[in-house]
Amino acid sequence: MENRKWGVRIMEAKKYRRIFTIVVDSCGIGGAKDAERFGDAGTDTLGHIAETVGNLSIPNMQKLGIANLKELKNIAPVEKPMGYFTKLSEASNGKDTMTGHWEMMGLHITKPFLTFTEHGFPKELIDELEKRTGHKVIGNKSASGTEILEELGEEEIATGHMIVYTSADSVLQICGNEETFGLKELYRCCEIAREITMKDEWKVGRVIARPYVGKKKGEFVRTSNRHDYALKPYGRTALNALKDAGYDVISVGKIRDIFDGEGITESNKSKSSVHGMEQTIEIAERDFTGLCFVNLVDFDALWGHRRNVKGYAEELERFDVKLGELLKVLREDDLLIITADHGNDPTYKGTDHTREQVMFVAYSPSMKGSGKLEDQDTFAVIGATIADNFGVQMPEGTIGTSLLAELK
Repeated sequence: MENRKWGVRIMEAKKYRRIFTIVVDSCGIGGAKDAERFGDAGTDTLGHIAETVGNLSIPNMQKLGIANLKELKNIAPVEKPMGYFTKLSEASNGKDTMTGHWEMMGLHITKPFLTFTEHGFPKELIDELEKRTGHKVIGNKSASGTEILEELGEEEIATGHMIVYTSADSVLQICGNEETFGLKELYRCCEIAREITMKDEWKVGRVIARPYVGKKKGEFVRTSNRHDYALKPYGRTALNALKDAGYDVISVGKIRDIFDGEGITESNKSKSSVHGMEQTIEIAERDFTGLCFVNLVDFDALWGHRRNVKGYAEELERFDVKLGELLKVLREDDLLIITADHGNDPTYKGTDHTREQVMFVAYSPSMKGSGKLEDQDTFAVIGATIADNFGVQMPEGTIGTSLLAELK
């Protein structure tokens, strides 16, 4: 059976009319088999959080089967979990946001994105950036976005210099005060930085404009006018296949930026992870056919990188409350997939992501069965499952096999 949408011939969904894929950004569930190669042996984001706080309360995740998938302190497995679940290992060579998300949708990344965490960006890059933008660069180190504003914001306002910094991710970030530096000028400088960092030896995944307001220390606040200048995916993904077949591909949070808009039909910016879940619930209450792809970044940006176990645990509990609300509005022909893109163990050394396995938890109100599925050796089973459901071919060169037939 088939129908037409936007003048495009598409096949009716095989099994589920809508799929919600939620990425709990950085919520790894234990060191990957090759974690030692990345310096991450013994990491376990979710496990160590549960162990450290001792009273983590995530009853909705518990009902779906998270404690049946992995042992969590003071969270008991349930006799009859609602969902199917398994562990996914990353096939690609990396542990960053873009690598994880791109692999979910079918791309196998063999060359990791460059990071400049240890020493900042090379002199040659900074010299070219200064020459082409007309601004002297200050900062040029790995830092928290809020802390570097406290350190250098007043200097930037007084001099017109440009704050450049990085993080554990493959990013070059530029801060600009909206009132003195100006949004238009900040975006211009970021476009130049994106062009410069297309060179292989300096190639970063994203250049990010980080506008802020305020006149002195203690008053600086980042605004929602952030803009990401990402690399385009190296090939076509499941998102392209869905869009080309006429399906809705709705993004929430930074999904649009991660894929540089490729394969997206509608994008929604989120102010926080709670807001992202509220947006997802609103989308679930309206009519569409296709995929809603959600990234909840606060786990990673606010708590993982800052090694804040308590904050991470509280964010998980806030997510679980909203998850309960989402579960109530899911329809019989909806499928929910909950996963992550890498780890960021807040009990571990440093501030970097951690190479971990991630959860795959799947639930539909129409499911008759539940339980543990065989562990998988790539995140790409997610994109393959989604494409299979909608009867579209995964693009040439992608990886991953569908789990659709096992979701009964």
